[in-house]
Amino acid sequence: MSATRSLVIVESPAKARTIAAYLGDGYQVEASVGHIRDLPQPSELPADMKKGPYGKFGVNVDEGFDPYYVVDSDKKKKVTELRRYLKDADELILATDEDREGEAIAWHLLQVLKPKVPVKRMVFHEITPEAIEEAKAATRQVDDRLVDAQETRRILDRLVGYEVSPLLWRKVKAGISAGRVQSVATRLVVERERERMAFVAASYWDITAELKAPDADPEFSARVTSIDGAKVATGRDFSDDGALSDKAQSAGVLVLDEAQAQRIATGLSEAGGRDAVAVSAVETKPYRRRPAAPFTTSTLQQEASRKLRMSARDSMRTAQSLYENGYITYMRTDSTALSGQAIAAARAQAAELFGSANVADKPRVYEKKSKGAQEAHEAIRPAGSTFRSPDELASQLSGAQLKLYDLIWRRTLASQMTDATGHTDTVRITADVEGVGDVEMSASGTVITHRGFLAVYKEGRDAKRNEKASDESVRLPELTRGQLLTVRDVTAEGHTTNPPPRYTEASLVRALEERGIGRPSTYAATMSVIADRGYVFRRGQALIPTWLAFAVVRLLEENLSRLVDYDFTAEMESDLDEIAAGNRDRVQWLTDFYFGPGNDASGLKGLVEGLGDIDARAINSVDIAPGITLRVGRYGPYLEAEAPAEGGDPQRASVPEDIAPDELTEDKARELLAASADDGRELGVDPDTGHTIIAKNGRFGPYVTEVLPEPAEGEAKPKRKPKPKTASLFKTMDLSTVTLEDALKLMSLPRVVGKDAEGTEITAQNGRYGPYLKKGTDSRSLTSEDQIFTITEAEALEIYAQPKMRRGQTAKPPLRELGTDPATEKPVVIKDGRFGPYITDGATNVTVPRAETVEGISAERAYELLAEKRAKGPAKRKAPARKKTTAKKAPAKKTAAKKTTKKS
Repeated sequence: MSATRSLVIVESPAKARTIAAYLGDGYQVEASVGHIRDLPQPSELPADMKKGPYGKFGVNVDEGFDPYYVVDSDKKKKVTELRRYLKDADELILATDEDREGEAIAWHLLQVLKPKVPVKRMVFHEITPEAIEEAKAATRQVDDRLVDAQETRRILDRLVGYEVSPLLWRKVKAGISAGRVQSVATRLVVERERERMAFVAASYWDITAELKAPDADPEFSARVTSIDGAKVATGRDFSDDGALSDKAQSAGVLVLDEAQAQRIATGLSEAGGRDAVAVSAVETKPYRRRPAAPFTTSTLQQEASRKLRMSARDSMRTAQSLYENGYITYMRTDSTALSGQAIAAARAQAAELFGSANVADKPRVYEKKSKGAQEAHEAIRPAGSTFRSPDELASQLSGAQLKLYDLIWRRTLASQMTDATGHTDTVRITADVEGVGDVEMSASGTVITHRGFLAVYKEGRDAKRNEKASDESVRLPELTRGQLLTVRDVTAEGHTTNPPPRYTEASLVRALEERGIGRPSTYAATMSVIADRGYVFRRGQALIPTWLAFAVVRLLEENLSRLVDYDFTAEMESDLDEIAAGNRDRVQWLTDFYFGPGNDASGLKGLVEGLGDIDARAINSVDIAPGITLRVGRYGPYLEAEAPAEGGDPQRASVPEDIAPDELTEDKARELLAASADDGRELGVDPDTGHTIIAKNGRFGPYVTEVLPEPAEGEAKPKRKPKPKTASLFKTMDLSTVTLEDALKLMSLPRVVGKDAEGTEITAQNGRYGPYLKKGTDSRSLTSEDQIFTITEAEALEIYAQPKMRRGQTAKPPLRELGTDPATEKPVVIKDGRFGPYITDGATNVTVPRAETVEGISAERAYELLAEKRAKGPAKRKAPARKKTTAKKAPAKKTAAKKTTKKS
């Protein structure tokens, strides 16, 4: 009797390799590489369906919101391959991720592959031998409720996007989009910028004294807190608009100006010499700080942003690779719970590394799930029943992977350690200041006597307006009530209130989660979409909205306010969770959302159709100052000022892309308009052409250009107006000092650097993303703009000898060094690539065979594989297929209704 042969399907090749090593013989593990089918674009529908009920959305909204699915064009080969493997299998095991998305992938595989062998659904939250064995013993069927929830979410996003995006194309700009979560996220960022634009800075002064008790160390600082009983204002007493808050005004808070502060500071110095400064009260309170819960998806994204400067997309991509290679548990989770096995592992390792005194007396149990959570996963933690420390994995993980693993490892251990404890001392000091009255000062310090979890981890936090970070290591001397103090120094310092801080990815994710909008698994995609659509740009960690975002948000707020209402969007998330729990009917819910309850036209369809005419010019305009308006145009934002003379043309000026909306003040706007009216600074004449060269400011910054002569009288005008040569200034150049020589060099670009061995020309040039080399269609970044004029042919060839990396990437260290290939005398290493580990000598690359491992492959075997690859030569490209003129076949039958296929 032959052994059972099982076909196991997962999403990614990396996950397939890891699981295959644990399953052993009898199992063939293949990857679907994500979803294999989806809703098509309307233009991709069969011809006979484009005018039917599926033509607008790829969903029949009139018959139960029935979706029409197509296999993605780039997945047809993969589906054929999986079908071939399935023919030789005795059972099919669907081992996609355990969340809604993974459940939907499994369901789609069932519908497309139509297996005739037994089917099992296998789920696990970590890829370890123990977890895989447990999952094999506890298989189940595909969960239709989870599939319903994912499908409802997909259809909902299609309805919102396809109804609202065309409106944005007509009224704002072609190619942009709206979305259920992305539009709300964009509104949050825009509203914060509006607050910053409305903000008016206020000034206030405070006074700090350096004090010392006789025969006691150390000196300590105390801040003046009240004068004759009136509280002295601090940054926290001002509201977001920059004015003193209503609460502070009603409490009679005193805002000091410079003259008052300096007078009080002088009086305090003199009071110290008269023994008029004494301790009035001493208070000691216990200090306790508890460790944070283990990571969920959103808290991991937030901490990775704060501590590692990783974007949400990068942190999730890195976490995905850690999970697929068996280093951490599943990284899309709302749960803060740890399994008993994980708690034991964390406690054991914390005791080993930091001492049993720093481990909590009993296991810490955190709340199972956060508000509005989806499936009940475990928190994100190191995989396995015993944890591997970052030091143990240093040689196996890349830089980003190791940093993120270290963060997860530390957070997990800290969650089972003791509280940090100590005491906080607060001292109040009074002084009798002549000409001022009673002045009270305050000083506080926290001394941590037991560090507990702080020995391994300290949680980061987002910046808050006008708030200084607390210092938990300040120690005050031993003081008693009535004790006289010596005044060593007094400082009066002026401050200006700050506007509300801009969102970072971390704080925006937190804001969305607090409002119950979206789900942690979607936040990374949302951050990417609002950046890719041009709604935000980054300055450091801050997310700055563009004027395009202002126009989009204004249109939605004024015409489709429900779609960007925070409470309404959060309610939709709760409704989707009810569908996942089986408590709501998805068809009825979609009907009410799209058509309105009872078809009363209050749904999305009725709202969009009933909008009437929208004034596109008004939507795309923002008043900056009297007579000056910013407009969002087809080619970007620009300023328009009233004509200086009656009957004249309005004056216009482009707004540089790097100016944030709150920085476009009236003064800045007039400066840009004045610069635009300027015809530029004349640099001289090009000796080769005789054309005048000028330097001026433009939408994309300062640049140089030539002034082309007008055709002579009687000379025929060319059909196409010739374009003058232009070039942007380097970042190191200044518009006011650039010379004719500089301009001619810039306009001579691209510069020919040399040729490669095949005779292909290599050029150096400047582009939107900085300086780069170009050889045919192969581009490589340069480190500085000056290199454009200095790089040699040899240096360029050396750059092209290195493997190409995507923009923004840094070189990863090799996974393993194998030695020198005797055939080519080049060093051979194994690197981690986009599609898995590969062997390279710098010129030839070959994937590590599936049957081999990075650790087990020998140097001789690697040299042999490289030799075989070189012998094959470069892969030949297939010629494009010629169109056949045979008679058209009848269109393919539409995918069966989803409910029917489930029953089958």
